[in-house]
Amino acid sequence: MSRSPLFDTFARAPLAFDHGEGTWVVTTDGRRMLDFSGGVAVNVLGHAHPQLVAALKAQAEKLWHVSNLFRIPEQEELAKTLTDATFADKVFFCNSGAEAVECAIKTARRYQFVSGHPERVRVITFAGAFHGRTLATLAATGNAKYLEGFGPVAGGFDQVPLGDKKAVEAAIGPETAAIMIEPIQGEGGVRLVDRQFLRDLRDLCDRNGLLLIFDEVQTGIGRTGRLFAYQWSGVEPDIMTSAKGIGGGFPFGACLATEEAAKGMTPGTHGSTFGGNPLAMAVGNAVLDILLADGFMEEAQRKSLYLKQRLASVVDSHPDSVAEVRGEGMLIGVRCIVPAGDVIAATRDQDLLCVAAGENVVRLLPPLNVTEAEIDEGMKRFDAALTALEAAKASDG
Repeated sequence: MSRSPLFDTFARAPLAFDHGEGTWVVTTDGRRMLDFSGGVAVNVLGHAHPQLVAALKAQAEKLWHVSNLFRIPEQEELAKTLTDATFADKVFFCNSGAEAVECAIKTARRYQFVSGHPERVRVITFAGAFHGRTLATLAATGNAKYLEGFGPVAGGFDQVPLGDKKAVEAAIGPETAAIMIEPIQGEGGVRLVDRQFLRDLRDLCDRNGLLLIFDEVQTGIGRTGRLFAYQWSGVEPDIMTSAKGIGGGFPFGACLATEEAAKGMTPGTHGSTFGGNPLAMAVGNAVLDILLADGFMEEAQRKSLYLKQRLASVVDSHPDSVAEVRGEGMLIGVRCIVPAGDVIAATRDQDLLCVAAGENVVRLLPPLNVTEAEIDEGMKRFDAALTALEAAKASDG
């Protein structure tokens, strides 16, 4: 194979895909595979969903791009749907999760600036987090592995242990603007955050004049069984990020905020050339139409419980390879005893696609409209992968 002209930033699996339908994808050499990787929590309705395809085709024949110098009615429609369904009053559309997090950070700092506290620029974040790959979001993430070699770390972030209220209290100072947290750490290993801890953060923010930011790039858009994960906790943030599933595979993101939190984001303070373009908005509106239809989320919750039950049975059958099922909705992690990379390679051999995460975890991220029969088939293949892995280990002595 000739040397790739692409940047060598991904350790890509030796697979390429030709087409997909629902939970299935077909490789360029004809293998039909069950996709529980979901494009890393993106394909919330699977591949080539007919309503999403129709929406994209219809919009593509009208307008692709006009820029935010003009009104974009489809933006206003999607923003109204999002604000009607959440705590938020305002929405900014962008192109990715990292951009949504950048917007959240800027929104929090501008809020403090216009509120008479220009010194309040620091954001408290948590160990194990993942907020993106830009220089600022890397600093917010705080993972030394991702920061190495990129020069001075962007200032303004204070990282503390997840779940440690006293550490958060100690980190709050006169320059603190906000606290940012993922309700579930996806990349960090599908680590659930205790709901009482989220309530404690809300209280700390209220008592100290800080804004609470929830990063829901991975946990939002139905992934946990509610439209956004915060809705399980009874805690409302001031600012929230969204991306991944919001476009069902079409790339865009959003930053949502209350009217008060967004009061500093006035004309000229922020912008995006492509953010909220008509193509993205057409698909986003179609995604939300499906997810918010009567009974859809309840059915997704029911199937996610079925998945966890079936998966727990498989895990119990392989105590030397895997140890724990964790997560909510269709954001499920399996903590591995053997290397997670070996498990993922073994599932690929069984034509099942999964994704790695921190803490030696394998993530299963099927679409919300996966069928029970597909869950059964996926668990059969996951079981077969573990069995094959154990047999190979035994033969190696």
